Formats: sequence, C-alpha cells, structure tokens
Amino acid sequence: MKLFLSILILLLSTNFAFAGDVTVKMLNKLGKKKMVFSEEIVRVNSGDTVFWKATDKGHNVEFIKKGGVPKGVKKFKSKVSKDTKYKFEIPGIYAYQCTPHKNMGMIGFVIVGDNLDNLESIKKIKFRGKSEKIAKSLIKQISKKH
Repeated sequence: MKLFLSILILLLSTNFAFAGDVTVKMLNKLGKKKMVFSEEIVRVNSGDTVFWKATDKGHNVEFIKKGGVPKGVKKFKSKVSKDTKYKFEIPGIYAYQCTPHKNMGMIGFVIVGDNLDNLESIKKIKFRGKSEKIAKSLIKQISKKH
C-alpha cells in the first residue's frame, strides 16, 4: 500500500504529460511560478497533436529553430493570445518558448516517439535569463528518463 501511494504521489507531482493528444495552458501564474506553460515536458507519439490554450493573454508558442528541433522541422510560431496546435510527425525533442516571456523562463519541451537523438543539440541552445536554469533542470529530467 505504501508503494502504491508513493507511486501515485510521484505521478501526480511530476512535470510530465504522457502520450496521446495533450493540452498545455499558457499561464501568467501556476503555484509560485510566473509566466509558465502548465506542462514543462510533454511526451507524445508521432502523429499526436499538442494544443496550447491561451488561458492567460500575452503568450504564444515558438519552436527554438536553431538546435531546438529535429532536422526537417519547419519554423512554427503562433500569434500572441491565440490558441494554437501542432501535429508532431518527426520524432525527437522540440524545444519551445513564449516569445515575449522566454527570458522569464517560459519554455517547454515536447518529446516525440520517446526519441532523444537530438538531445546534444538541445543541450547547446543558449537560453537566457531564468530560462537558462529552468532548461538545465528540464534537460536533466529528460536525460534521467532514459
């Protein structure tokens, strides 16, 4: 019973969302964190869609093109304060940010097909401000899962 409760608590407190279509909220505040995506790391299968909900205004989603997406992925940048979605077809790690709040730590990762082939290029991204510390922590979490 203790093991079951421990596992349940771990699953409920993790920053991961798992396979299938997923909705991520763009928020001004979540607990003590400000300017955040509701899920920092999302895992989906190839062919799944991630929906970003503009729950709070002033946010968008932009893939970090230089080293932040698998080869063959085109530029993706949504409009500010608008819901958006993206269907993930190419396996790998996708790093993304809210353009207006990237230096405040509003970043996230989508892992498609449990593929970490581009992890080394993700590690080389030059994050700025609070995003630098947050990215290191999230990349460490991604690395530990394998």
